[in-house]
Amino acid sequence: MKARLHRTLLFAAYQAALLVGIVTFPLALVTERAGLSLPVDRLVERLGEAHERASEN
Repeated sequence: MKARLHRTLLFAAYQAALLVGIVTFPLALVTERAGLSLPVDRLVERLGEAHERASEN
């Protein structure tokens, strides 16, 4: 039960991070032109990997 809750919360966090990435995409384009970057891609990648690891068990 605890593992299932953990997987569900990780999945929800992953989906929320994807939504944040989509919503902030225009801002990311502007900041990239200014020489800066938003770390949303790293957040999505790490949450995706954590969800995959939790799903394997």
